[in-house]
Amino acid sequence: MAIGVDIEDISRFKDKTEGFIKRVFTDLEQEYCCKFSKPESHFAARFCAKEAVIKALSALNVKNVQLNEIEVFHNENQCPQIRILKKLDKNIDFQLSMSHDRSKAIAFVTAEEQ
Repeated sequence: MAIGVDIEDISRFKDKTEGFIKRVFTDLEQEYCCKFSKPESHFAARFCAKEAVIKALSALNVKNVQLNEIEVFHNENQCPQIRILKKLDKNIDFQLSMSHDRSKAIAFVTAEEQ
């Protein structure tokens, strides 16, 4: 099992360009975040999740997964989940926890080969 964690200042995501948002976040993530009055909090949490996934994958010797190839979505119980949008050589199960307050967002990921 491998872990990854990331923490970010939400203010960094307040005035991001549309180009940055489209480059980093999937359409599904953009749609989810933009339905809130403060989408920057949700973008920051998802960015943290993506960075944490990359760290965990690196520990499993999985390289070359880009931020926009990692998607955060919610399952039927509204729990956040990770989906990798490219074929990996390994079957990996992820667990994700995200949180944010007024100024910070954080995500913690575990990754385990199946």
